[in-house]
Amino acid sequence: MSNFLNSIKSRRTIYAIGKNLSVDQTTIEETIREAVKQSPSSFNSQTSRVVTLYGESHTTFWNIVRETLRKIVPAEAFEGTNAKIDSFAAGFGTALFYEDQDVVKGLQEQFALYADNFPVWSEHSSAIAQFATWTALSEIGVGASLQHYNPIIDEEVAQTFDIPANWKLRAQLVFGSIEAAAGEKTYMDDAARFKTFN
Repeated sequence: MSNFLNSIKSRRTIYAIGKNLSVDQTTIEETIREAVKQSPSSFNSQTSRVVTLYGESHTTFWNIVRETLRKIVPAEAFEGTNAKIDSFAAGFGTALFYEDQDVVKGLQEQFALYADNFPVWSEHSSAIAQFATWTALSEIGVGASLQHYNPIIDEEVAQTFDIPANWKLRAQLVFGSIEAAAGEKTYMDDAARFKTFN
């Protein structure tokens, strides 16, 4: 099996994360930036944008999520939600993945024949960037899990971190030291998933 496939296999959702990393913030930041820069995008549009939060900013972000959820989750169910947010806040940092809608709209105007496809292709680009970043972090021993609290947090996060209005939040990759291994992964039967013709 290739090194690339082994890296994909090793990348797992790690929920038990902490701040006890053997790599420094600079290495993490360089890894995230390079992974996103090398991720393909339709028409080489490079629509992906990333905001990385550490320290107090990381904590502030997860408190925004917590307080937003407190307003909509029933009180009797909030204890579990609060514990989940605590587990994310325990991490070392969070990468917020955005897509630049001005670039998408510009492509729609420039290539009208494909106008309906550019928002979809933007989502593809974001997913590739998320996956590449997650896998690259895994390769350097950083655990992570991908979360999606957008759109309910978008407005407050944008105000707090001065996010441009044309950036659309798509996902949140929270990362840190691996404090407990991922659970066993199961796979559906290949026959239900793949077809091959000669």
